[in-house]
Amino acid sequence: MGKNKLYKFAKLETYEHVFQAKIDEAKRENYYMKGQWNKIFFKNDNPIVLELGCGKGEYTVGLGELFPHKNFIGVDIKGARIYSGATQAIQKGMSNVAFIRTKIELITSFFAEGEIDEIWLTFPDPQMKRTRKRLTSVRFLNYYRLLLKPDGIIHLKTDSNFLYTYTNAVVKENKLKEEVNTTNLYSSTFADKVLGIKTFYESQFFEQGIPIKYIRFSVPQGMELVEPDIEIEFDEYRSYNRGSKMPEESKAPKS
Repeated sequence: MGKNKLYKFAKLETYEHVFQAKIDEAKRENYYMKGQWNKIFFKNDNPIVLELGCGKGEYTVGLGELFPHKNFIGVDIKGARIYSGATQAIQKGMSNVAFIRTKIELITSFFAEGEIDEIWLTFPDPQMKRTRKRLTSVRFLNYYRLLLKPDGIIHLKTDSNFLYTYTNAVVKENKLKEEVNTTNLYSSTFADKVLGIKTFYESQFFEQGIPIKYIRFSVPQGMELVEPDIEIEFDEYRSYNRGSKMPEESKAPKS
């Protein structure tokens, strides 16, 4: 491990707004902050918004600046990435931003039922070969709705036509409530200060002229969700270390 990463990991240990749960702690049903984020950390009753797979935390910090009366938590397994956003939050004197270093699969260990108002998924790995790994799969949507308030919203911003097509199919198949759906955000009427925040990955895709897709939807409580029976063309380009180009495979498996 390089000295730069070691430095970042050491600094994260000193950041009071960064929570790095050990694997055994994260796998417990009741992480000590579960259901207590407003009371113990933020010390207010403001809505809590999650950015899952936050990377460098651009959206977490950007939203925190735009909405000082909301609380924002970025979640990622990569500590060296979280360091960037966590350091910016300190430099900007932000008290409404926090970060958790953990796997998203363990997210229900950290938050209580109905504790979250919104979830942002910003340029996640499309996971073209593994349905269960996709952050908009039925598996993950079931996790999210445990945490979200009944009217809680899920946002997906992605460059990937594969992930957009898949997510759109999930929404349609399950008749989920859809608020916004566009295949080219910056050529639509939906682009604003919130959706204009650009992550590290988005900036690279945007410069290449790849259209940015965006879907905003909610998932009702109680109903059984099903995976769509659909074949989707793989993306034709490499996604900056989030997956490789697969020229010999043109179709994704259904499950």
